[in-house]
Amino acid sequence: MGRTKFWGYVTESAMWFGMTGSLWVLHLGVSSLRVSFYPDSLSLAPETTTWPIVGSSRIAQSVVGVTVGLPLVWITFWSLFECVRLRQKVASLTARLRRNEKTKSMAEIETFVKRAQQAEVEVEKLFEELEILQRMDLAAKAKVPEELEKLRQENAKLKYRLGILKRATANAEQMGDCAKTPKIQADAPPKDRMKSILNTLIGLFKVATSQAFPAIVDPPCPVSVSTKGGDYQFNGALPIVGLLKAQGVKMAPREIANQIVAQLPEVKNKLVDKVEVAGPGFVNIYLKRSFIEEQVNHILKFGVRPPQNPDGRKRVVVDFSSPNVAKEMHVGHLRSTIIGDSTANLMDFLGHDVLRLNHIGDWGTQFGMLIAHLKDRFPDFVTNSPPIGDLQAFYKESKKRFDEDPEFKKRAYEAVVKLQSHDEVHLKGWNQICDVSREEFQKVYARLNVKNLQERGESFYQDRMNDIVKFLTDKSLLEEDDGRKIMFGNSCPLPLTVVKSDGGYTYDTSDMAALYQRINEEKADWIIYLTDAGQATHFQAIFDCARKAGILTPQTRVDHVGFGVVLGEDKKKFKTRSGETVRLVDLLDEGLKRALDKLTEKEREKSLTPEELRLAQNSIAYGCIKYADLSHNRNHEYVFSFDKMLEDKGNTAVYMLYAYTRICSIGRAANLSAQDVAQARSTETVSLEHEKELKLGKLLTRFPEIILKIADELFLHTLCEFMYEVATTFTEFYDACYCVEKDKATGQVVKVNMGRIMLCDATAQILAKCFEILGLQPVQKM
Repeated sequence: MGRTKFWGYVTESAMWFGMTGSLWVLHLGVSSLRVSFYPDSLSLAPETTTWPIVGSSRIAQSVVGVTVGLPLVWITFWSLFECVRLRQKVASLTARLRRNEKTKSMAEIETFVKRAQQAEVEVEKLFEELEILQRMDLAAKAKVPEELEKLRQENAKLKYRLGILKRATANAEQMGDCAKTPKIQADAPPKDRMKSILNTLIGLFKVATSQAFPAIVDPPCPVSVSTKGGDYQFNGALPIVGLLKAQGVKMAPREIANQIVAQLPEVKNKLVDKVEVAGPGFVNIYLKRSFIEEQVNHILKFGVRPPQNPDGRKRVVVDFSSPNVAKEMHVGHLRSTIIGDSTANLMDFLGHDVLRLNHIGDWGTQFGMLIAHLKDRFPDFVTNSPPIGDLQAFYKESKKRFDEDPEFKKRAYEAVVKLQSHDEVHLKGWNQICDVSREEFQKVYARLNVKNLQERGESFYQDRMNDIVKFLTDKSLLEEDDGRKIMFGNSCPLPLTVVKSDGGYTYDTSDMAALYQRINEEKADWIIYLTDAGQATHFQAIFDCARKAGILTPQTRVDHVGFGVVLGEDKKKFKTRSGETVRLVDLLDEGLKRALDKLTEKEREKSLTPEELRLAQNSIAYGCIKYADLSHNRNHEYVFSFDKMLEDKGNTAVYMLYAYTRICSIGRAANLSAQDVAQARSTETVSLEHEKELKLGKLLTRFPEIILKIADELFLHTLCEFMYEVATTFTEFYDACYCVEKDKATGQVVKVNMGRIMLCDATAQILAKCFEILGLQPVQKM
């Protein structure tokens, strides 16, 4: 029942009760008059003579009754007549409004839009006036806020009603196939891109939500993998409840979900098998098996491709590793190198233009000490390259002399001045020391399979630091503080020290200059810094000041990817037994030894050739070190333990590498060569009839959404968790569904299910791409 009709009935009922009361008053008056002139009639109706006027004669009572009763009867009859007339008028108006809603022209809607916009402008003006009044301390005496709030609520209702009216008019004008409703196509993706089912569903529900509730701008469309009913779940009804409530509209979440489902485009017939509204408004989404089969077959036909990226190709700078010249790489450089390389691999896979930068420490006062020591140890270093075998020992020797010998210390400072003045002799010595370090760094990078890493040390930015100081000075952004020149950002409480009191520069200066160079010279759209979490505050200040200076704009994305420290098995900072920092070379050597022991324990040397054994050893040794790091949330510390890394159960590199080799061996068990499998990809198709086949197929098609999630959040452990889920789901499939059937007596192959062999191949391709992104090198035999 409508609200208007309800109150009409209430009013009419009140009129009937009023008329009855009026007649009763009139009746008492007439009865009193009759008794006054005919006392004998009192016995005939004693109950009618009771009158609530104490001490009054019956004549007075009768006069009052007649005087009051007659007008009340007249007023009541008139009100009843008006009520009936008004009901008819309301019914007529309602019918006209309903006809108008169906036939209202777009010109009338535009008039309505202008009225709503004008009302909104007036409301905003009133709010501005209110703010002025508040500043003048006059708002306390006014009742404007309550009135303004009512105006805003009414305006919100008008806008919501306008949206409904627009949609109704648009639907009325859409004649059959001429509908203007936007449609999202679920056609096959391009050959070089994979389709993200999650993003496709979000697009579908965004269109449906906008059509169901046009007054909501950019409606929330949370879609996630379902853990209970369906394959995915839409959970947008509850947030929309709050948005509608703010517009003065009350609606239950389940009703909202039903309206959204009713607006889903027809494309759901290809992608979605069915949708169900469950509970308080959750929408369970069931995918079509044929769509999953199509996506898996695309993997076989086109290979593993990057997902469709709506943001397009970007210039991405990844700053990682960053060791110091004249010092050996140690365990502290492990996480930056491993996580940074994997992040760059991910950006490469997504199709971005990636620049990998190694911001090494190759400049500073310590080089005066090293050059002075070089001149003493190798006086002819200018003409003959000095045989510096152990640069770490060389550094320790020079540091000891610097601390103990005042005369040497003086010469070291003089050498720094000459180096910074670009003296040729001192530049020659500096280059020789850097060359020795580069050779040692490259040995480590080669073992970890880190490629295309360009050196861009602090020396590169020396002249640019002068430019950045001038740039900030010209903008009047530097402040004097005890002889220093500092800069505050807009939100970070800690300032940058741009120029020291002695006129020298700091890490703040070089990092600001580096950021400026990468944005303006490298044309970077996205810059990613890989350092320990302890430097988070430093980079926060750098980014804040760069925004204030206009260097960093919203068009450039910057991320500081921080990470926790590596702990020993004693839960303390990872060090040697003597308390020294663990050298990265020693760590890798220990990994090789442990990997060979593991393979020997499994007697793999009996089934593998020497070369296959070496490849397996390298794969396990370096893979277990990388995977142990990447499989942990980078924000957390993790315990470095070779024993746990080399376990062949659970989410470890050994288990994952073995799972991959096991999948690759299935084709060989069917007497199929790698070439046979490759040829079958274009002729055979996957049919996901068994529930375990379908479960594995659905998981493989989630690869694009996993990649996009990692690119957005930059947490690589998500990829490790996905790989482990793929491996365990494959085991379920392999145990339940035969791929190769052999004669138990002879061992001869009796039957090969090529569709399942192809599903194995698609799984292996997905895992291989994951290994490639993480920087691991799997082998065909282990």
